[in-house]
Amino acid sequence: MFKSNQIQRPQLVLVVDDQEINRDALGVILEGKYEVIYACDGKEALEKIDEHIDELAMVMLDLMMPEMNGYEVLEYMRENDRMRHLPVIVLTADKDAELKALQLGAADFITKPFDLHEVVLARVGRIIELSEGRKLISAAEHDKLTMLYNRNFFFEYANRLYNYHPELHLDAIVMNIEQFHSVNALNGRDFGDDVLRIIGNEIRAFLAETQGIASRFDADRFDIYCVYNGDYRDLFDRFQQKVNSISPNVSIHLRMGVKPWREKVEPVLMFDRARAACNMVRGNYQKPLMIYDEDMRMGELLNQRLLNDLKSAVKDRQLKVFYQPKYNIQCDPPKLSSAEALIRWDHPELGMISPGAFIPLFEGNGLISVVDNFVWHEAAKQVAEWRDKYNYTVPVSVNISRNDVFDTTLIDRLKELVEENGLDFSHIKLEITESAYTENTKQLVDVIEGLRNLGFEIEMDDFGSGYSSLNMLSSMPIDVLKMDMKFIRNIETNETDRRLVQMVLDIAKYLKVPVVAEGVETENQLEILRQADCDLVQGYYFSRPLPPEGFEELIKREITIERN
Repeated sequence: MFKSNQIQRPQLVLVVDDQEINRDALGVILEGKYEVIYACDGKEALEKIDEHIDELAMVMLDLMMPEMNGYEVLEYMRENDRMRHLPVIVLTADKDAELKALQLGAADFITKPFDLHEVVLARVGRIIELSEGRKLISAAEHDKLTMLYNRNFFFEYANRLYNYHPELHLDAIVMNIEQFHSVNALNGRDFGDDVLRIIGNEIRAFLAETQGIASRFDADRFDIYCVYNGDYRDLFDRFQQKVNSISPNVSIHLRMGVKPWREKVEPVLMFDRARAACNMVRGNYQKPLMIYDEDMRMGELLNQRLLNDLKSAVKDRQLKVFYQPKYNIQCDPPKLSSAEALIRWDHPELGMISPGAFIPLFEGNGLISVVDNFVWHEAAKQVAEWRDKYNYTVPVSVNISRNDVFDTTLIDRLKELVEENGLDFSHIKLEITESAYTENTKQLVDVIEGLRNLGFEIEMDDFGSGYSSLNMLSSMPIDVLKMDMKFIRNIETNETDRRLVQMVLDIAKYLKVPVVAEGVETENQLEILRQADCDLVQGYYFSRPLPPEGFEELIKREITIERN
């Protein structure tokens, strides 16, 4: 067992000199405090350095030697990644040689004939100590795999460039590997490390051609702060081609976001914008490069405004719940079956905001649960109000986001909501998007089973828009499939789309669950779906989403039809 007071092996020093008397003299000085090995010329010195590179603390190098002199050794070491950080003290009687040796990377000099023993030992000890300190700093500064800066040191040096070199117009580049976790999972961690290492090497080669610094963030994010006057598509292609060369049998896709220098902007903000641009092309293999521009800046400002205003939107009831009817088309005339609750935002200054402008934003920021909770309460109250007013119950579907699914209080909160409004659990249907079913499947199944045991019906929303496998579908607890509207759009003219619709309906029939077809706009689409045994339809053919008072007209009409 290692103890702190255990005697440590002496540090290893290589003495290189073609004169035996000089080697012996230094040996006498150093032995006792250091372990010493020797070489008599430059060629042998490089062989010894290569052999003992992980143990060597220092090289003491004569400049004037036959076969390969000290200058040539210094040049070789400077170009060698493994050797360049090893400290070298030059041994020379020629003071005019000092400048050239310094330029080649020498750390210090000892003149011939040698100084007092104490002076030599002091110089050696100081240089070794300084070198070890630099190694510790370098280890803390750099990512071990790519030798790029780590996050904290990167921004420290980026800020120095920004503050002390205003003449440099530095761009911010963020680059990611698409689905890097899958690359690791399919090919192994070692392969993934090779990918990262090769990208790091190529980034360092690029930086050698220009002015700048780079960092590896997290697992697969690379940040580059540099002067670049070329086409960024060419730069992206350079990195992508390097990645393509790793293995012909593995597809690895990069994506890149760039915030070009336009005006003086602090590095952190520059990289926030470059990252936003990079994230916008996630999964877009046709357009993997995005340049941050004024439109994106205005979009970010709008997003921040919406995030800031959400609390007041709930408090001041700027959020409005609309209802789109679903009709059973297997009866004549089609019968109002249920409705879907859809959110709108009537902003006091920005006007009516489409859910497409804020739903993805809130999903990405974890605030979607605030919106969902508002919709749940409004929908439950509305179902109860229509029941009391018309003696007519219209079940309403509400969305359950991925954030909601993994909230441990979800089941209790929905149960309380139904009970406080005097509803049956079947009166509130729960829509969960297909993509949620691919994440943390066991926990999702447990939550859904708990909800179904209470009496809630579960609808898989947007079926066909994601990556569901038939095996997964057969094992998931669902009560209704909602067919994504992209299937419906071209069924009048496209035979392939009609066959896909029929396939989905056949799957549902096999699973013994009804299907809701979304996005139905024409009578011809309606008739095709009816003939294919589709159960329920939702879309503009019957009605756009309506405010509560507009939806009441549909209820009144339905009551009149039933009475007649």
